Formats: sequence, C-alpha cells, structure tokens
Amino acid sequence: MAKNRSRRLRKKLCVDEFQELGFEVQLEYPEDTTDETVEAFFSDFIVQAIEANGLALIGGPEYSLVCLAKRGSVSEEQRAAVEGWLKARKEHSSCTVSPLLDAWYPGNAIA
Repeated sequence: MAKNRSRRLRKKLCVDEFQELGFEVQLEYPEDTTDETVEAFFSDFIVQAIEANGLALIGGPEYSLVCLAKRGSVSEEQRAAVEGWLKARKEHSSCTVSPLLDAWYPGNAIA
C-alpha cells in the first residue's frame, strides 16, 4: 500500500499519529492448579487490574493482549499498574508483561 496516505485513511488504519499502543501478558500456572482457581484468578485480574485501569483484554488466562478500552493508547503507568498487580499475586508460577507495542501491527516500531 502507498505510504502517502490521507489523514482519514491513517486514522482508519491506526497508523502514524493514530498508532495505538498496548502490551502482551503471558501467564503460566503450576501443574496442580485447578480450573476453578485459574478462573477465579482470571476474573479478579479482569476486574481489579484491567477494568479498574480503563483497559480491555483480548485473550485468555495464559496469553492476552491488553489495550485501552476506548480509542487511544495504553500509558506506561497503566502497564506498570497491571504488572504490579500480577507480581503481587501468587496463583501463577510466572508472568511476563511485554513493553508497550503497536496493538494493531505488533511488528511495527513505536512511533
């Protein structure tokens, strides 16, 4: 596609000045963890860490992409708040929170 795009098209494609940032969350659970424990933890995660910070989550209990609940980008403070919430919990055996990345085109550099 041509690089000389109109403002309207850049906005529709979420590129350049309309780039939206998010981050990935990867969780691993101990082998003896029950499904009920994972479901309860994930429910708490969505309510207390995601929705409480004005974020939205796409994915499931092991891998998720977190983005802003409305149009726009996640801030570094929101990402740090989610990471802090996860590190304070003991239900998972490991958690990885990625740096901010392009939510629509993860391979693209952050502008």
